[in-house]
Amino acid sequence: MQNRQYILTVFLLFLTPALRYIYQHIAAILSHYDGSLPLTHFLKNYYKQYPKLGSRDRKILSEMAYCWYRAERGLNPALSFEDRIHAALFLCASNQKVINPLLPDALKLNDGLSYAQKQEVLNLHFASGNAFSLQSLWGFDTKLSDGIDMQQWLQTMLSQPDMFIRIRRNKEKLSGILLSHSISYKEITADCIALPNGSKIDELLPEADYVVQDASSQQTGSFFHPLPKQHWWDCCSGAGGKSLLLTDKQPAIKLTVSDTRESILHNLIQRFKRYGLPLPATVKADIANEKDVQLQLGTATFDDIICDVPCTGSGTWARTPEQLYFFREDTLRQITGVQKSIAANAVSRLKAGGTIIYITCSVFREENEDVVTHILQQSSNIELISMQLINGAAVHADSMFVAVLKKKG
Repeated sequence: MQNRQYILTVFLLFLTPALRYIYQHIAAILSHYDGSLPLTHFLKNYYKQYPKLGSRDRKILSEMAYCWYRAERGLNPALSFEDRIHAALFLCASNQKVINPLLPDALKLNDGLSYAQKQEVLNLHFASGNAFSLQSLWGFDTKLSDGIDMQQWLQTMLSQPDMFIRIRRNKEKLSGILLSHSISYKEITADCIALPNGSKIDELLPEADYVVQDASSQQTGSFFHPLPKQHWWDCCSGAGGKSLLLTDKQPAIKLTVSDTRESILHNLIQRFKRYGLPLPATVKADIANEKDVQLQLGTATFDDIICDVPCTGSGTWARTPEQLYFFREDTLRQITGVQKSIAANAVSRLKAGGTIIYITCSVFREENEDVVTHILQQSSNIELISMQLINGAAVHADSMFVAVLKKKG
């Protein structure tokens, strides 16, 4: 550790004052960040401590930090700190205007290069000929779900997914506004469009006309078949993306939502008000705790249940690469235990003939197929209708898993 610090100190001496300033800060960020906070929150707190960091400096440091956590585990440890930063930026950075001045000519960012071409450029630029190994990003035995392979999944970690919105109404009007402000977009489905990540649309588009929601998350709605007057339960509602999608499909349902956090439920209700939708009943409860479920729900049962369980979020790690970097397998074991408890308590509240839609934003078999197998083994009156991984790689989106199970009548 002391030798690394000495090498870094010597390296800093040979930089221009402006670059030295940037590298001193990125070295401090990387040495102090431990993954306990989301990286975006850590960086905001860090920048508050150094108000002299201008907007451009913050953009550079943020790109450096995110690219480092995307690529560092795959970089050749024999490379210098500067070379590893350069390689990470070349592989992962998207802001050419900000980042290209930091890179040697051979590694200037070029949108036209594929991953394979970038790896070839790196190997030619660095004398080692082995600058980056994609497989080295993942050093665990955890298996992935059917529908995605390890090479494909790891490659998605190197770039930020797009931003997606679900159009609720006035599609032509929204399209016109985006075009008039030179914001490019791609139509994924009739109601889903992709925008460049970070697009500033909140002050442009009428807030009641759209919902920011990942394309794969939107696709889970195809498994919801609500009928008027049915009683649905979103048992781990979070911010309410699935509940909003469900209610947009059929406003005449009776909906109950639950979460462990009062603040999240408050925010969910505010979102329903924003979109002019009927307000759901809210229940603050820990659905993994059978006694708490009994206390908060009494004898209530439901026609259908959305069971979007807490998970590793591995299907969304391209947005939060620090979670891959700091991942520990023992965390997975703890999470699957919670998922099984939540699923069991949800199944016990399902009416005969009803369906439970089990959802994760994970690509890990242990959280997906293995939990479904556990549900089937523990509940003889539950049958599997379908299950699949929604692989978002093709449209630069997250990946999710959905299983539909039915309670026999």
